[in-house]
Amino acid sequence: MNAEIINIGDELLIGQVINTNAAWMAAQLNLSGFRVYQVTVISDSRGHIMQALADAEERAEVVLVSGGIGPTKDDLTKQTLCEFFNTRLVFNQEAYGDVEALFARRGYAVTELNRQQAELPENCTGIPNKVGTARGMWFEKDRPGGGKTVFVSMPGVPFEMKAMMTDYVIPRLKQMYTTPFIYHKTLLTQGIGESFLAAEIEEWENSLPSNIKLAYLPQPGIVRLRLTGEGPGEILLHRQVDAEMSKLVALIPEYYFGYDEDTLEMIVGKLLAENHATLATAESCTGGTIAQMITGIPGSSAYFKGSVVAYSNEIKEHILGVSAENLEKFGAVSKQVVTEMAVSLQAKFRVDYAIATSGIAGPDGGTPGKPVGTTLIAIASPGEVFAMQFLFGDSRERNIRRTALQALNMLRKKLIDICS
Repeated sequence: MNAEIINIGDELLIGQVINTNAAWMAAQLNLSGFRVYQVTVISDSRGHIMQALADAEERAEVVLVSGGIGPTKDDLTKQTLCEFFNTRLVFNQEAYGDVEALFARRGYAVTELNRQQAELPENCTGIPNKVGTARGMWFEKDRPGGGKTVFVSMPGVPFEMKAMMTDYVIPRLKQMYTTPFIYHKTLLTQGIGESFLAAEIEEWENSLPSNIKLAYLPQPGIVRLRLTGEGPGEILLHRQVDAEMSKLVALIPEYYFGYDEDTLEMIVGKLLAENHATLATAESCTGGTIAQMITGIPGSSAYFKGSVVAYSNEIKEHILGVSAENLEKFGAVSKQVVTEMAVSLQAKFRVDYAIATSGIAGPDGGTPGKPVGTTLIAIASPGEVFAMQFLFGDSRERNIRRTALQALNMLRKKLIDICS
């Protein structure tokens, strides 16, 4: 069952507003068994809206539209819908009662512009708006080969659109159509690039059942592998996808760290809490990013004690106790210095584990021996300290993010080793 999304608004096209509606609407449709065939963003113009509706009708059984139904002159969707469905606007007393009640609760009088919000196309079914003034509009149009295309127009304001989708649109669509079950499960990996990962799992990927598809979703420092299964039986489909996921985990045990909405900071925090262990960070090139990630998790005060952003050599030497000799001989970006940072912090903060980072994030500062992206990470644990060197790339933002993720994953692996 194909669905299409049309988002209307010049503000979306000029980058003034990020189109979060499309992602949310697509997710809800997908969870309900509808395959989103296309998302289209168009301007507030009659011709553009007419063309987009006509094109969508050729491709999809369900067309969801958001935006352009406000009270101002630049909102043209209602008038254009009347033209597309060969109808006219009529005053809807029930809709006007809702507008009056909403304005009364807010202590305002209804203006003429707001009164016009109660005008709806004559051949549509109005969708109540519990949190705003613009009603949604539900249309059904016969398809040439039989059946109907459902068109639903909703406000562009996200919380108004979401309320309509949740309370009315999705339940009614599910009553009208029998859709297959769709099940997504995502494996999270760290420490390997997309192309190398694809080579590792190629044989498994080629043997996937025809109703299960794999998608690679890379981002700096992490590659997500999403399995999507489709079938008529929910329980059987879950078993089938989970079985394939188990095979995948067995192929790349050293790279996977979690599933779906897991994050490395969540998993590290859980492991620290379970082991009644504490952590601190000494960050140079990451500038406090690791500490920020960790403290973003509720309850992190139980295991995270603090951080030193040791950006300069003076702080490394005088606060963390790194030797001037090592700084002079090996430089701040070296295994010797980052190891000293971790060991000193572990002692000063009296923690079980300490993470230390130092590197050349860029875009400047690199040398032939230590190019931009050169990064050192050290982990001090009870009775042991180890450091690793990486070469990430030439993007400052990505280097910082990748260093933070790599450091957390190194700590995660150490914690798992200790637990086992």
